[in-house]
Amino acid sequence: MSKKVLFINQEITPYVPESEISILGKMLPQAMQERGYEIRTFMPKWGTINERRGQLHEVIRLSGMNLIIDDTDHPLIIKVASIPVSRIQVYFIDNDDYFQKRKMEENEQGEEYADNGERAIFFARGVLETVKKLRWIPDLIVCQGWMSAVVPLYVKTAYHDEPSFANAKVVTSLFTKQLKSDLGTRFKHCVEFREAKSSLLSSYSDDFNFVDLGKLAIDFSDGIVEAGSEVNSVLMDYAKSKGIPVMDYPGAEDYADAYDQFYTRLLETE
Repeated sequence: MSKKVLFINQEITPYVPESEISILGKMLPQAMQERGYEIRTFMPKWGTINERRGQLHEVIRLSGMNLIIDDTDHPLIIKVASIPVSRIQVYFIDNDDYFQKRKMEENEQGEEYADNGERAIFFARGVLETVKKLRWIPDLIVCQGWMSAVVPLYVKTAYHDEPSFANAKVVTSLFTKQLKSDLGTRFKHCVEFREAKSSLLSSYSDDFNFVDLGKLAIDFSDGIVEAGSEVNSVLMDYAKSKGIPVMDYPGAEDYADAYDQFYTRLLETE
């Protein structure tokens, strides 16, 4: 039976400009599908994405849920499209407050959004709730980019009893791209959901900067991938100190076999 891999991507080309992370966001799921894995792929519906050109359409049966973050209801909207040629289907997490008419991590003036932490929380919970609705049970969850960094915490705490995630292994892929600003002192409060208590975040700094976000992802992951050419060295050293499997950067080309072998190794580990 095919192993199921859930890819939770921050960026995927052609929906956003080509970059180290967006190219891998497109090519890696395709490569794993070609190797026999069954995949599902998610990304945020950034406000810069042209819905008409990308042929996105809303999936009514998956939309309509409200997610409460910082005591405020935020409606979850799910859209879907297929990448040309490969026909890989991509699910988009959308919301009027967090994504509509807004760029990725920075606004038009080059300033990072003050609510980037909340946006990452909404994205993580939106993906996990949608996967539940799909009644699809992944064997492996691959998190790519800072927007997915809260997912490992939720999978191992708030969703650990959910049949969709109870036995899933989690991989965090670390990239060169990183946030310049911290996520603010409200982040620990906002992340609280079910068993994901803010007390679990006591070892991280109160302003929750990019390194803290990376350490959070590493602490609740089963494996780490050095997916960029110049990944933050503090995070790589931290990952290697945790005693979990770490895959070194395989290069920008001919990397599929390395990922396949790493995923297989994790899936064979009890």
